[in-house]
Amino acid sequence: MTYETLTDAETRDLRALAGLMIPASATHGVPGADDDLIFPDILRSLERDTADAKTALQQLVTLSGGAFSDLTAERRGEVAARFKQEGGAPLFALNRVVLLCYYRDDRVMRSLGQEPRSPFPKGHVVEQGDWSLLDPVRTRPPMWRRV
Repeated sequence: MTYETLTDAETRDLRALAGLMIPASATHGVPGADDDLIFPDILRSLERDTADAKTALQQLVTLSGGAFSDLTAERRGEVAARFKQEGGAPLFALNRVVLLCYYRDDRVMRSLGQEPRSPFPKGHVVEQGDWSLLDPVRTRPPMWRRV
């Protein structure tokens, strides 16, 4: 399957937005989502979400009154806050891709105390939680139709 690609202007705006969504942190020793290793992974991973990404980035340009990447840091923050409120499903899809790629990065996983590896075949230990939190789900009537 072939997917549409972003223009250079859309790529610059997405990089600026990704860096604002997840900025680098010297305190935690992690890069931002606009990092030179993470951002190319975001672009490669858009795939089926490219159309939503293009829609979201067009909304961002409209809110910005031009290229988002050309705005000052303060103005970017203002526009991004409004975009967060108005972006809807296209922004949600874009946000999902950015987060998935960010947490795939080995440096980020190490900062969380996780071994940067695939979960299989070793698996990951999941701490037991409070199973009573599921009681409301267990007691509600079925949401499906019996056949």
